[in-house]
Amino acid sequence: MSRFDTKKLHAGYNPADHNYAVSVPIYATAAFELGTVKRSDDMFSFDSWDPLYTRLSNPTTDVLEGRLIELHDATAAVSLASGMAAVSYALLNVTAGSGRILATARLYGGALDSFTQVFRENNVAFDIVEDPDNVQNFEKLIKEDTKVIYVESLTNPNATILDIEKIAEIAHKHNIPLIVDNTLATPYLLNPFEFGADVVVYSATKGLSGHGNVIAGVILENNKFNWKNGKFPQFEETPYFLRSQKGQPRNYYDVFPDGPFTGRIRSIHLNYLGAALAPFSGYLVLLGLETLSERLDKQVRNAEKIVEFLESRIGKEVLWVKHPHAKGSPYADLAKKYFPKGAGAILSFGLKGGLEERIKFLEAVKVWGFQANIGDAKSLIINPSTTTHTELDAHYQKLADIEDATIRLSVGLEDADDLIEDLEQAFKVAF
Repeated sequence: MSRFDTKKLHAGYNPADHNYAVSVPIYATAAFELGTVKRSDDMFSFDSWDPLYTRLSNPTTDVLEGRLIELHDATAAVSLASGMAAVSYALLNVTAGSGRILATARLYGGALDSFTQVFRENNVAFDIVEDPDNVQNFEKLIKEDTKVIYVESLTNPNATILDIEKIAEIAHKHNIPLIVDNTLATPYLLNPFEFGADVVVYSATKGLSGHGNVIAGVILENNKFNWKNGKFPQFEETPYFLRSQKGQPRNYYDVFPDGPFTGRIRSIHLNYLGAALAPFSGYLVLLGLETLSERLDKQVRNAEKIVEFLESRIGKEVLWVKHPHAKGSPYADLAKKYFPKGAGAILSFGLKGGLEERIKFLEAVKVWGFQANIGDAKSLIINPSTTTHTELDAHYQKLADIEDATIRLSVGLEDADDLIEDLEQAFKVAF
């Protein structure tokens, strides 16, 4: 079987199927010729998976999905127009208009706020585990109508790590799935399926593509969770559009035996809500995947050097540093278990002073980009409390451990010494 670095370059693609093109072609077309009536009937009845309409599938994005399936040892995937589409569609799919989401406050601010702004309108409630480091707190909050546990494997902005394997055991004990947002880790640093996750979601905008030039999302499944356990009747429904060519009713298991979860998303949420990934965007993610391990290796090493530099400034301009590589990190043991290659390139630190010093510091950096993205090849800096997590009120910011003093760094591929020197000169300007 091919190893990771071979899969990231070749998986899911046979040049012979694409006029022997070496690089995956961009199929810039809305629709595809149906050919014969028989072929058309097969496609509209889910008896053929040939591309029909780019809102549902496209040869370029099909390759992307196939490559990510192999990189995760998964069974099915669906690519989408953004990471938030991936999060929203996955949670809408599992809740189906009822029940509760169990999560933590250590999520992207928009994802957490969507529980109130989107899911409340769809009759879905939520519960927040206030201390997720104690995994038993998840079990304490599971109710009869809890439908899913949703967590991030490596969190933004403080790079905390949850014990995914133990949380998965709790979820499965109660016959509910674990959905893991693996955006910061990517499959190179961590494959959540290996530790019991049932569904994995990504903002492919970040590390998967890695160049800050595309908005994209992905949902993957490994088809190990039993959606027929009585809690999820939506997967056994027989909607009219799934009927066979002979008019026989079929459910999602019948039509999508290897991927009922993503199959339902493709046929309902993607089809009717329409967050389709453009072929060119899929191509850009494929290009990014080709250098995934090389990028992450250097970004992790750069991040560790910057953690050490910032720790040397504690007591001067720096209040604290949060990353599993930091001295005394409470996540050091979990990092050894889940992140033997390194715990990512996102970290945070506390800047001394107040608002005036933060403004001076952020506006003084020259190499670091002051922007809201993460996972770029270029290094980025931001103050989360009033930007990326501004949707969260004081209560949820406290639960997420986001202080006014918090500065988030997304470490890129520049020379680490240049990044450190840029922080040093910005400290001088601010203080």
